[in-house]
Amino acid sequence: MFTQFRWQSGCAALMALGITAGAIAPLVTAAPSFAQTSFSDVSSNYWAGQFIQELAQRGVIAGFPDGSFRPEEPVTRAQFAAMLNKAFQKSSERQAVNFVDVSRNYWAYSAIQQAYTTGFLSGYPGNRFEPGQNIPREQVLVSLANGLDYTASGNIDSILQFYSDANSISSYARTPIAAATQKQIVVNYPSLRFLQPQQTATRAQVAAFIYQALVSTGQVAAINSPYIVAVNQQNPQNPPVAVTIPQGTVIPVKYDKAEKILVTKDETAPLTLTVSQNVVTDAGTVVIPANSQVVGQLKPAKGGSQFVAERLLLTNGQEYQINAASEVITKTETVKKGISTGAILKNTVLGAGAAAAVSAVTGDRAIATEEVLGGAGIGALIGLFFGRNSVDLIAIDPDTDLQMTVGQNFQVSLR
Repeated sequence: MFTQFRWQSGCAALMALGITAGAIAPLVTAAPSFAQTSFSDVSSNYWAGQFIQELAQRGVIAGFPDGSFRPEEPVTRAQFAAMLNKAFQKSSERQAVNFVDVSRNYWAYSAIQQAYTTGFLSGYPGNRFEPGQNIPREQVLVSLANGLDYTASGNIDSILQFYSDANSISSYARTPIAAATQKQIVVNYPSLRFLQPQQTATRAQVAAFIYQALVSTGQVAAINSPYIVAVNQQNPQNPPVAVTIPQGTVIPVKYDKAEKILVTKDETAPLTLTVSQNVVTDAGTVVIPANSQVVGQLKPAKGGSQFVAERLLLTNGQEYQINAASEVITKTETVKKGISTGAILKNTVLGAGAAAAVSAVTGDRAIATEEVLGGAGIGALIGLFFGRNSVDLIAIDPDTDLQMTVGQNFQVSLR
C-alpha cells in the first residue's frame, strides 16, 4: 500500500486554519512605525523567518541593537514569560505567588506574575520559578496549551504516535502536547515527526510556537509553512507506508566543502551533495529530510557539466536509486599562466582534470589531494595540458547551480 500525494512548488504545504473563539486578545494590535521587522541573521528563506517577522511587527518579540535576532539562542523561562505577556491578554484565574528566586525589582517580575496568574506558567517545588533556566520545547507547548485552556479530544497516545520520539515526552506534558498538536501549535524543523521535547527551545522555535498559538485563537492569519504539524489531515493511526515522489520534483541541495567547483568540460568527477531543505508532500509529510545525501557525478553535457544523481541516502539510513539531474552548467573561468594558485583555490575544489590543467598552466605542482574531488591523483593528466598558456574551466556554484529535478517517479518508505 502506498499513497501518492500532490506536490506544491517550493516544497511548502498549505495547512488548514483552525479557528477557535475565546477571550484571548493580542496585547499589541499594531507595532509602532519604527519596529524592526527584518534582521541581519534571519534570511528570507530561513525556516522561521515569517514567524519572526510577523511577531516583530506585532511587538511581541524584538531584535538586538546590532540589528540581529539571534534565532538559535536559547530562551529562559523569564524571557518566555515576557513574550507571553506581550502576546496574550487574559484574565487572572489564580492568586499570585511570590517566588523566592524572583525579587520585586527583577526585570521580568511583572511578566512572571502575569504568566502565573493567567495559567500559562507554574513554578517548581520550594516556591521557586527558576527564571534563568533555559526552557525546553515541551514546556513551551505545555504552557501555551494550558494558558489557552486547550484539551485534547481522542486518544492521547494515538495523537502523539505521530512523533517518532513520542516516548521522550514527559508524562506531565503528554496531554497538553496532544492538545497543542491538534490545535496546530507545534512546529518541527527540520523534521516534522521529531518533536525533540527535551531540547532547549530557541528564539526561533518559540516565535513559531507563539505565532501558531495566535493562529489557533483566530487572531492572525495562518502562515504557509511545511513544518507545522497537522495530524488531522491524515489518520495518525493509519499513516501511509510509502509515498511516490513524482517526476519533476525539485530537490534543493548544497555543498558544504567549498563555495565553487571547477571542472573541465570533458571530465567526470564524483560528488556528494546535501539536501538543504525538507522535501514534503502537500499534507506536510517529510519524504526527503534535510541533510540527506545525494551521491552522483559531474558529467560532460552539451559543452558544459551536469550533476547526475545516482543514489539518495536518507538521514534514517534508507538508500534509494534515483534518477535526477541538474541543469547543464556552461559558465567558465579562465586560468592563465602566471596567476596565483592561491587565488584560484580559495574556497574551491577541482575535478582531477581541472586540477591537472591548473597545475600545468600555472606551474604549481603542489595542489593537495583534499582540493580534488574524490582525492584523485592528477599526475598522469598534467601532460594533457603542457604548453598551454591558459585553460577555460567550467565554474559551478554548488548552492545554486546543482539543484536537481527528479526525472522518474520513485517511491520512498515512511516506515
